[in-house]
Order: sequence, then structure tokens, then C-alpha cells
Amino acid sequence: MSENVVSLHKSPETPDQDASVTTLTVVPDPAPAKPVPLWVRSGRAMRTAVTHETTRTTARAVVRHGIYTVNGGRIVARRTWDGKTGARYERMLRAAEAAGNYEVAEEWEERLQRFREARHRRRMDLLHSPVEAAKGVGVGVGMSIGVLVALGVVMAINNHDITDVITPLAATIEFIGLLIQIVQVVWPYAMILGPLFALLGMWAVGSKQQAAPAWVMPANVRNSEGEPITPSIVVKALRDLGIPAMRTAIKEMGDAGASMLGPIRIAGCGVEVDVTLPSGVATNEVQSKRRKLAENLTRHEHEVFITIPQAARTVRLWVADSGALDEPIGPSPLVTDETLTADYAKGKAPWGQDLRGDAAALSLYQRHLLITGLSNQGKTAALRALALWAVLDKTVEFRIADLKGAGDWAMFEGLATVLIQGPTDEHVIEATEMIEGLVTEMERRMEQRRLDPSIAFPPLIGLVDEAQVAFMCPLKTTWVTEDGKVKEGAPYGGSKATSRYFMAVRKIHNQGRVVNVLMWQGTQDPTDQNLPKLVREGAHTRASLALGTESQARMALGDKAVDGGAAPNLLRPGLDKGTLVVASDGIAIPAGQASITVRTHFIDDEAATAITDRAKAMRDGFTPLTLVEQGEDRDALADIATAIGDSPRPLTTDVLKRLAMLDQDAYGRWTNGDLKRVLEAAGVESYKSHGRMVIRREDVLTALANCDDEDSTSAS
Repeated sequence: MSENVVSLHKSPETPDQDASVTTLTVVPDPAPAKPVPLWVRSGRAMRTAVTHETTRTTARAVVRHGIYTVNGGRIVARRTWDGKTGARYERMLRAAEAAGNYEVAEEWEERLQRFREARHRRRMDLLHSPVEAAKGVGVGVGMSIGVLVALGVVMAINNHDITDVITPLAATIEFIGLLIQIVQVVWPYAMILGPLFALLGMWAVGSKQQAAPAWVMPANVRNSEGEPITPSIVVKALRDLGIPAMRTAIKEMGDAGASMLGPIRIAGCGVEVDVTLPSGVATNEVQSKRRKLAENLTRHEHEVFITIPQAARTVRLWVADSGALDEPIGPSPLVTDETLTADYAKGKAPWGQDLRGDAAALSLYQRHLLITGLSNQGKTAALRALALWAVLDKTVEFRIADLKGAGDWAMFEGLATVLIQGPTDEHVIEATEMIEGLVTEMERRMEQRRLDPSIAFPPLIGLVDEAQVAFMCPLKTTWVTEDGKVKEGAPYGGSKATSRYFMAVRKIHNQGRVVNVLMWQGTQDPTDQNLPKLVREGAHTRASLALGTESQARMALGDKAVDGGAAPNLLRPGLDKGTLVVASDGIAIPAGQASITVRTHFIDDEAATAITDRAKAMRDGFTPLTLVEQGEDRDALADIATAIGDSPRPLTTDVLKRLAMLDQDAYGRWTNGDLKRVLEAAGVESYKSHGRMVIRREDVLTALANCDDEDSTSAS
């Protein structure tokens, strides 16, 4: 039998043991820990208690309320001193002189002089007041005694008791004695409570003014979370901007620096205040310090906007409530109101809200449109929101090219006369030909307008989303010659006069508005290559989402808007999605400003489809037309009936438009006069309804039936 050997100590030279041998190593027990002295434990406990957050919060509260009382007393004393002396007038006088407002300084000097004259008169009156007061007291006491004695005489005569003569006087003396006793009882308590009430009043004043150092204030105040905008905060923020002339002037003004400010008004989700700058400080110096000003006001940069009102040497500050601009705005009225319709000529598209929280609506009437910004900032959604409103006016025709091809415009299938979706060069060719078709229609309308200046045309809008794809397209026009060679002509893209897309857009910008042919474009990350200067300056309404640089902001909105305070380059990419800076005469912009910031409503694909379904239902009176081969013989009256479709009383302009869609060669140059001639020949009269010419469908069908009967009779 083998034995198991247990080795308690193993030598490092011991060779490898057999597997049957088990080796154990005995580790000695650790030495017992030394006891912690009592004074160390007491010190640790005391330090923990002293540094505990509850202790610190309590200590801060005690110190804070004590300082409230002390500083409240100082504020009350200061107010009392200001009321009794001309200190307030002198401060305002120094502030006006420091600000360079010498007319205001003269006015304050006059007020100070009037105050001193009135104070002198009051002091002179005090010299004579003791004598007058003594005379008044003597006369009052004598008259009171006389009245009481007379009252006693009446009582004595009535009661037949001579002692009643002094009864009223005795009663009065007893009453005075009672009052003295009450005062004697109450006086000790008043001596104690009076100072307590005085201290409470001083504490209330100090608490309201938050007259205490920052280190003793609550955590949310120390972090400036939700700090309200007050005149003192604004003046301090301006003083610390780092503008020497501003700092010097405010120091000379002292406490009267608030005279620079107009009233602080609530404006939407923030406040607004006009600041009259001291002499020697330019408005652009303050504009260039926007970030520092925002931080001085305990706000983020995007929560402070600086604009230039009409008043000279004045800037207007709009300061948002902390975090208010990060909250989403409500849904679009197009989504919430299913009965909403559009009026292209007189109405405005509900686009979103301005920074005040007021509704921001944009007029689209005869205005070319450009929206730009960085990728994925909400450009397509902002552009589509306008189109969704316009399509609710059944007189508006859209021709759309979506060069992204992600299905963002798929809901316009069946509404848009042309709908191109795709990012390839072939799609750019189709988009270019679509815009050139708009040019052809524009020229046709211009010719009709020359013959009939009173004619009005329905709106025709060409919309290109991701237009930079078209400008950057490298393809050129090609054709095959008779000998089989391939020739190249003008490029489709580019920013030169040889570019087909560029030139077509320029022609529409130059003349299209007159005949209601408009160009809407959405593009991203603008440069001189993908958004030529002549194209961007041809847009009446220019809007921009977040951009990277100020130079891009100038490309998007123009120099005037940027010099006036527009700064889409300061919007936060990713965080300010859907927020646009708009420069247009089609939107209400505050006086003196060149642009307005709009937070647009977001309409998702499902809601957009519901809106386009409503638009299709409104247009159901017009049945879809099928284009015919050119040169086919046409029956004008039958084509008119086809163009009318199921609508009981269509507008003559709509009938003309659909006739042109039916056969461009036959009806493309028709005017209202041509339509009227054919109808009158068939015995149909057009008439006005609500100020616009319409045709009665029933009359056209009756005339068409009569023509068929006559043809049948003649054939038989």
C-alpha cells in the first residue's frame, strides 16, 4: 500500500513530486490591526459632519438669510437717502453725460434744480411750523374743552342735575387715562416686536433683490439655472463684454447704468430689451461679442439674438428663457385642421413660429424661393411644408424634381404634373428638360400677355430639391450626326452661361414672376460651384438652416441680411433642426430688422400623405388627362368637355391649362378669347362667379349632345 506524504515546507530545490503526493503551504495569520485612537475617530466624524452636504447647505442658508437682512437694511437706507436728497438725480445726470446724451443730462439737471428748490421751501417752512403747531394745538384743545362743556350744559339742563356739566369732560379724561394704560401694557411688547418687524422687512427686501454673495446662494442660483433677466444683469453683462468705451461709460454711470436700457418686455419664450449704447460704442462691436454676451447673461449662444432696430446707436437683445428653444413647437395647422384650404394669391402658408412664439406665415405669391443649409437639418421638410399648403389651392400646378430620390415627395404622385425622383445623371437630364419646359410655358404666356395685357395666368411652380446635384452634373448634351459621329454640346450642369440648367433657372428668375411661373429650389452646403451667385440672388425669399461659416450665410441670405444680424452659421447643427433664418418681404419681419428666425413645423410622411389626399379630393372634379399624338384632328368642344371632367363649374383658366396639357400644339396658344369663341359658336356662355370667369359643365354637355344629334340627322 502506498503512503500519502504531506509536506509542510517545500524547498525550492525539491524535484517535481509524484502526482500522488499533495503539498500544502501553511500561511501564518496576519497580525491584528492596531486600534484607531479615539481622537482620530472623533476628528474623522467631526470632519464628515462639517463637510456633509446637509451641513453645508444649512450653513449657507443661515449665512444667506443673515446677509439678506444686512443688505436689505442697506437697500432701505439707500432708498431713504435717495428720497431725501438729490443723489438719484445726480446719478442719472452722470449716467447721461457718460452715455453722451447731453439733452437728457440737461433735463436731469433741471429736475435736480427743481428738487432742491422744493426742499429749500420745505426747510424754510419748518422754521415757522413749531409756532404754528403750538397755536394749532392750543386752539384745538380750547375748542375741544368748549365743546365738551357745552355738551355737559345741555345734559345738565336735560337731566336737571348741575353735576352733568363736567360729565363729558370727565369721561374724556378717563378715556385718555385708559389709552395711557393700554400703551403702558403694550409698550414693552412693541419695543421687542418693533425691531423684529423692521428686521423682517429688511430681510424681505434683501431676499427679493437676492442681495447676497453667490457662494451662499442655492445650487440652482449658483449655476445660474433659470436666472431671470434684470436691468442690473444686462448692464453687468454689457460692462464685461471687453469693449473699453462701454466699460468706462458704465463705470462712470454707476448705479444709473440701467438708464441705457428700455423696458424689458416679455417676448414669446424670452424677453426683449433695447439698449442705447454710450457714445463711442458701435453696434457691430456688440454684435461681434454675441457669445460672450450670452455667457455673461448665463445663456447659451443660440439663446441670445442681437438685431439692429431703427433707432440710432441702439441694439435690440432677445434673450430666451433657459432651455426654451430646445422644446419642440406644436403641430402644423395643416395637420390639425382638416378643413384648411389655401389661397395662393392672398393667403400665407403656416410655416412655424418665430422666437416670440407667434405664428410665422409666408406669402408665396409671385416669389421665387431658395432654401439652403447643411445636410440633414430639415431643408426638405421645410420646403415640403410650403408645397403642402400651396397644393391645397387647386389652381396651383407643381412640376417637381426630387434629386435625392428618397421618397420625400412621393405623396405628390398624381398631384404634380411632373414628378421626377432619383439622384442619377439621367434624373438631372429629366429635371433640366422639366425646367426648360417651364421656360417654354413662360414664353408662351409672355406672348399671350403681349396680345392681351389683362390676361391672368394660374400659378405654375417648378420645384427642384437637392438642386446642387443639377449644378454639379458633369454630363453634356450629345447627339449623333448623319455620318454616325457623336457630338457634344452644352453641359447640363455648371455655373456658366453654357449650362442648360443654370440658364433655364436664370430665365425663369428674370421673367417668370410676371406670368406666374415660379422657381423653388432646395440645396445644401452652398458654394459658388453648387449654387451660383446669379441664381441665389434671383430668389425673392431666401431661407437658411444651420450653416458652417459666415461666408456661406452670406451666400444663402445676402450681405444685407447678415450685416443686419442674420446668423444661420451660429445655429447648432443637429440641435436646431428645422430652425430657419428667413430674409423675405413675404413674411412679417420686425421693423428695423433684415431677417427673422423661424422654427418650422415638422410634417411627417404620413401626415403629408393625408394632406395630399385632401388636395386630390379637392381636384377630383378634373379627371386625369391622357396626352395624344401630335397632329391628331381635334374636336374642340369635345376636348373642352374632357378638360372640364366632373367639375360642375370650372374656372376658364383651369380649362385652358388642361387643354394645353391635352394637346400642346392645338391648344398651347389659346387665350380666353379663343375659348369664348368656340363656346359661343356652340351656344355656351361663360359667366362670372365670385369675380372669376367659369363655365357650366351642363351647358357644354348639352351643346355637345346637340352637335351629336345634328351629325346623326345629317348622316341619316
